[in-house]
Amino acid sequence: MHLPSVLDLLIWVPIVAGIVVLLGGSDSAQSRTRWLALIGAAVSILPVIPLVAGFDSSLSTMQFEQRSAWLPEFGISYHLGVDGISLWFTVLTAVTTLIIVIASWESITTRVAQYYGAFLLLSGCMQGVFTSLDGMLFFVFFEASLIPLYLLIGTWGEKRRVYAAVRFFFFSLVGSLAMLAALIYLWAHSHTFDIATWRTLKLDFMPQIMVFIGFVAAFSVKVPMWPVHTWLPDVHSDGPTGAAVLLGMLKMGGYGLLRFALPIVPDACHFFAPAMIALSLVAVIYGSLLALAQTDMRKLLAYSAVAHMGLVTLGLFTFDRMGTEGAVVQMLSYGIVSGAMLLCTGMLFDRTKNGSIDAYGGVANSMPKLATFAMLFSMANVGLPGTSGFVGEFLVLMGAIRFNFWVGATAALTLILSAAYTLWMYKRVMFGAVKNTRVSSLRDLGRREFVLLGAMAVLVLAIGVRPKTFTDAIGPATENLVAQAQGSALPTDTGVASNNRAPAAAPRMPG
Repeated sequence: MHLPSVLDLLIWVPIVAGIVVLLGGSDSAQSRTRWLALIGAAVSILPVIPLVAGFDSSLSTMQFEQRSAWLPEFGISYHLGVDGISLWFTVLTAVTTLIIVIASWESITTRVAQYYGAFLLLSGCMQGVFTSLDGMLFFVFFEASLIPLYLLIGTWGEKRRVYAAVRFFFFSLVGSLAMLAALIYLWAHSHTFDIATWRTLKLDFMPQIMVFIGFVAAFSVKVPMWPVHTWLPDVHSDGPTGAAVLLGMLKMGGYGLLRFALPIVPDACHFFAPAMIALSLVAVIYGSLLALAQTDMRKLLAYSAVAHMGLVTLGLFTFDRMGTEGAVVQMLSYGIVSGAMLLCTGMLFDRTKNGSIDAYGGVANSMPKLATFAMLFSMANVGLPGTSGFVGEFLVLMGAIRFNFWVGATAALTLILSAAYTLWMYKRVMFGAVKNTRVSSLRDLGRREFVLLGAMAVLVLAIGVRPKTFTDAIGPATENLVAQAQGSALPTDTGVASNNRAPAAAPRMPG
């Protein structure tokens, strides 16, 4: 019997902790339940320490790799590993879990054990998504994450929580079924679910197109891309703050496109690149304009997420190393920034039970600490140099300009539009005269809330001031994936196959 590895602990510690909380917690002993969840979340972070300490940033290959037979007759194995890309997503997952447990300490008062247990189970599934090197294992964790998310949204949300949960589940399930068909097709041609083997497959052009559609159907929902983004505003406004924070911080959709679509079906990616870039630019502009029109803080942040994630898909489909690396940094950075802003709005909502922008005004007078943190996170959302928001956006825009000047120039509109809706919301909520007695009686951040937002502020500044710490690990893995995406998976022994790609391929960078 083998001892559990670091990656085993990363996945199964939060899952076991979630089960313990479900079995040992109760509404009659809420304090004990919260402490059990906090201990479980804190222990879940411990495997991250040896993972980061032992990671070699100079390598582009998978590290901490382990494999054992699961269903060998179907070519399915329990195959785990991390590279420079998945490394930081596992760290973000562990940190997010602890943040949500602390942030929900006072706001969740019913079914406390079920709430925390669901989050811990979800955390373990997310770690499985980011460390799986077997396609079926990835799919199992990817689908398993839907169950606790559905329950969290539908049980602890607001008035329209069931509608929001069903809408999210329906969008996700339909996309996942398409991805399953793509996975089965790849298995039929390779008799294995090993992702590394799939990257060496030679597929004709039309099969690549169908596999690409299957992947995009699943991952575009989780990005979310326009036009399959419509479930997100409902989750933000009617789901619990914790679920919105989790969806904002954990970027399964962009990760899936990077890990599956680009290296496995590169010819189809180039064929669809113009369409994907066009959809990304629509998301940037459309999402920003809708954010400007919102009167609810949480819905404004939902459309802000659509706009910022449009930059991610844009960076991925430039097939440029700088753009792709920027997309990864943007996913990590915006995960932290959007999570922090959602927590700020959630703290206001918990105090007033009102998410409308018009219900506030002059909050800085009664909550100066919150206003200070919110200003930092707003500046990061705008992309101010020195914050994490600047690093990812700068790299994506540079990659887009290297790809095509007008594409990059159009995407750069996000700098103007994000400043418009973010500062507009901040001004109306935080500045001005105190609007009503409810605002004047607001209590400022407590010690727990101050530490929570302070930790997130440190992360925002750490990535912004010293991005090299993160990009050193991301760079080699990104370069490897971009090289695969710039290649071809078409069979070399067919005279017509290579002609399928050339006319439709996106413009390529010289050299």
